[in-house]
Amino acid sequence: MKVLIINVDSKIPNLALKKIEKYHLDRGDEVIWNNELFQFSVDKTYVSIVFDWNKDKAKQFPNAEIGGSGFSLKKTLPSEIDKVKPRINLGFTTRGCIRKCSFCIVPKKEGGIKIVGDIYDIWDGKSKNLIILDNNILALPNHFKKICEQLRKEKIKVDFNQGLDCRLLTGDIAKDLKSISHIEYRFAFDDIKLRPQVEKAIKLLRECGINRCNWYVLVGFNTTFEEDLDRLNLLRDLKQNAYVQRYNAYKADRKYIPLARWANQHHIFQAMNYLQFLEKCKKEIGGSYLSEWV
Repeated sequence: MKVLIINVDSKIPNLALKKIEKYHLDRGDEVIWNNELFQFSVDKTYVSIVFDWNKDKAKQFPNAEIGGSGFSLKKTLPSEIDKVKPRINLGFTTRGCIRKCSFCIVPKKEGGIKIVGDIYDIWDGKSKNLIILDNNILALPNHFKKICEQLRKEKIKVDFNQGLDCRLLTGDIAKDLKSISHIEYRFAFDDIKLRPQVEKAIKLLRECGINRCNWYVLVGFNTTFEEDLDRLNLLRDLKQNAYVQRYNAYKADRKYIPLARWANQHHIFQAMNYLQFLEKCKKEIGGSYLSEWV
């Protein structure tokens, strides 16, 4: 049997497609990746669409099995494929979330939080790096502690890729975070109302020796530009890094372009404030930066 797998738009390894690949390889099937020329000469085609603005691309594959959050939040893998464990050093130990953020698809797609495995379900047994995609692992503190114990035992460097929930941080959790090898931790600062929790989390982390983290800053969803800038300035004052995430509907709003360029380049974000950045851009490349984007 010949199988074609098409990854339309995922920028990281697509776990669902990797499960499909392993399922068919284990059955002795031939698997072809990302070559549309084969779609009418294979026995089965799978297509994954992560972002909804690419949904129309599904029309290019009339005979395909199509899934992904950009196509349907209800479509799931068949159980015999979903239980496959590719062990590609990237995956989930929990699915779902306790929050119901209006900008997030996770509650609709995955429901409440539940444990689905541990590091041995996603680790290949050799790599010294692991990417964990859990949406809110701190919501299950005992499970999080178990994961930290496994990471320490195997001396693995972890990337909690989807960020951690600062509202759930405790002194004990901060100590566990300090005890494991990691890339820069990520948290979210989605609303200025979270300021007290953000400041408390930074204090707890510093007390454990974690002085700087990276904070996702959602902009253009239900906040003004001025409110977005206030959050970024607060993080900068607290010597934290930031990463501006533009809500889809605001990606065309030009004033968010330099804001993201300033904040997302951490060496620039730490070296100068936003107005200084605009002045620097004006001197170097000209244009009406100040009148158009402030």
